[in-house]
Amino acid sequence: MTNKVYRIGIVGASSLAGKELSDELATSLLAASDFVLLDVEDAAGQLTATADEVSFIQPVEASSFEQMDFVFFAGEAEVTKKHWQSARQAGASIVDLTYALEREQGVLVRAPWVSEVLGEKTPRTLPDLNTPAVVSGHPVAVMLALVTAKLQAKLPLKSVAATVMEPASEYGRAAMDELHQQTVNLLSFQTLPREQYDAQVSFNLLPELGEAAKVRLGTTEQRIRRHYTGLGEDRLPGLALQMVQAPVFHGYVLSMLLEFGQAATVDEIESMLAGDHFDVVSRESDPPSNLSAAGQEDIMVRVRRADEGERVTRFWLWLATDNLKLAALNAIACATELRRLRPLGKVQ
Repeated sequence: MTNKVYRIGIVGASSLAGKELSDELATSLLAASDFVLLDVEDAAGQLTATADEVSFIQPVEASSFEQMDFVFFAGEAEVTKKHWQSARQAGASIVDLTYALEREQGVLVRAPWVSEVLGEKTPRTLPDLNTPAVVSGHPVAVMLALVTAKLQAKLPLKSVAATVMEPASEYGRAAMDELHQQTVNLLSFQTLPREQYDAQVSFNLLPELGEAAKVRLGTTEQRIRRHYTGLGEDRLPGLALQMVQAPVFHGYVLSMLLEFGQAATVDEIESMLAGDHFDVVSRESDPPSNLSAAGQEDIMVRVRRADEGERVTRFWLWLATDNLKLAALNAIACATELRRLRPLGKVQ
């Protein structure tokens, strides 16, 4: 545990991602810090808890970041774009969970767990890190990069293909509310709300949504591809990716098809995956699901052969994870990585 006391701001504290981040920070190496919960005016005044302390959410403004060591942006992308420079000018280390800053010059996309697997114990950019902020890697990109990095370290990979089942919670409370209301209206034969999806997502699976949808699967797919390539530092095999909007509220489920350069057994693949950040589910147990993964820190994975025979070159992986928890844990890992550059906190 750290004995340093930091002053930490969470912008977007009332959002799904912000609440999950608050909960995870309370049990992290940064738990002894002084937390300030911030959000837009409409959310200000709400009562919430962080690190066993009850706090009011305060309105975010330029002066909110004075004397802060770390600022997590976990709300709307527009809010991040509006306020991140104020946090930077106040001298805070910034971790962006909204992806608003991923195209800003000098801003790095990070997933420290992936770097560790790739053998980069000290990130090559960290000793002279002058980045104004880091973007926390997309949860799916982190999952894919972790899997391929761990396996490729032991066995050469020829190809990777994945189908991603996208949950409503990845797009915030408005998307979850619309999925809920669509379900209620369908069962009562009423008109469906379509503001978020511009399509029926309840009781349905879709590879793309309506033209007027606020949820953009294509944008998410492109982000996952960029992050996967960047996190792997071009050392991982190419990725074939398909996004599907699933009628579920929470949790990612992925189906992956992997082809290796030489044959292996299921037991060997399971052994390669076992360890930190993975819960390898045996073939005798119930398969991973978005329900069984809820609240779990590890990525659940099940392995089976894609071809006949004991030793084969192709395998199916079925993975599930709590999307909000994985995003929060990766963001905290990013802050812990940056903490090496802040030997002393501003709160003494």
